[in-house]
Amino acid sequence: MSTRREFITLLGGAAAVWPIAAQAQQPGKLPIIGFLGTGTPSSWNQWTAAFVQRLSELGWIGGRTIAIEYRWAEGRTESLAEIAAELVRLKVDVIVTSGAAVPAAKQITSVIPIVFAVASDPVGTGMVTSLARPGGNVTGLSQQSRELAGKRLELLREIVPNLRRLVVMANAANPTLMLELDDIEAAARTLGLEVAVFPIRRGADIVPAFAAFKEQAQALYVLGSDPFVQIHRTAISTLAAAAHMPTMHSTREYVEAGGLLSYGPNYTDLFRRAGNYVDKILRGAKPADMPVEQPTKFDLVINLTTAKALDLEIPPKLLALADEVIE
Repeated sequence: MSTRREFITLLGGAAAVWPIAAQAQQPGKLPIIGFLGTGTPSSWNQWTAAFVQRLSELGWIGGRTIAIEYRWAEGRTESLAEIAAELVRLKVDVIVTSGAAVPAAKQITSVIPIVFAVASDPVGTGMVTSLARPGGNVTGLSQQSRELAGKRLELLREIVPNLRRLVVMANAANPTLMLELDDIEAAARTLGLEVAVFPIRRGADIVPAFAAFKEQAQALYVLGSDPFVQIHRTAISTLAAAAHMPTMHSTREYVEAGGLLSYGPNYTDLFRRAGNYVDKILRGAKPADMPVEQPTKFDLVINLTTAKALDLEIPPKLLALADEVIE
């Protein structure tokens, strides 16, 4: 069964609430949601399911009261504008996306509402005028990734004894990550850490990057939830393990792939809450008047198997604080 059919099947169980949303639509026309994923369907499966489930709870039933058009960039940031343009040609009623796809979609349309489930510093990147009053056609949920840089470094220092030298790996093509890098470097200075940055632009850059920095770094900070980096998360974790290097990440998906630990907003919850924005927009609300919301759930995930392979002892206090421990 295709991923898309799985989502439609998921929605089918909520048919009892169909009449609620049916009252909001024009006769003979289903509202169309354009869903632009920056990764792959499988890597976003949990997040997309949470979004669709929330819509069903609010009365929006796939094939009955709404239609959802899914498009996937599969890590190819250069294709985001083209995919966004395709959704505009389909005359969708709202576009749901995240991260690097937000500015691409905004450049294509200033009319169709755009809801971001995840965005780093939407004000600093010019996506919205302010968090309280976004203005324009864009709104959604900020992941507060810039504010979390210091917290992640503190957690990493608790696990890695005598941490002094840190390497940061980032997708150089993603401008929002460069803003976050400034905060990492500022936090590192406060903690007395030396930071070296290794930008990557394509999969072929990853192996040479490890060859260049593995002798000079004690830990690796993989910057942001970037779609390109996320697709290569298993390769990064494998190379880090071979280099005996602890890694810090922003989401649990990296830790599932073998990374040491992650700390950040619960993305499943953010995508679920994006459904609230879509519901309000389809009922007539304007993105310009809908405040950007902040995360309310944060997850600390630790891979105990990876820690043991690296001969690292996780402090009992940290294990007690963890939302999830992978063994």
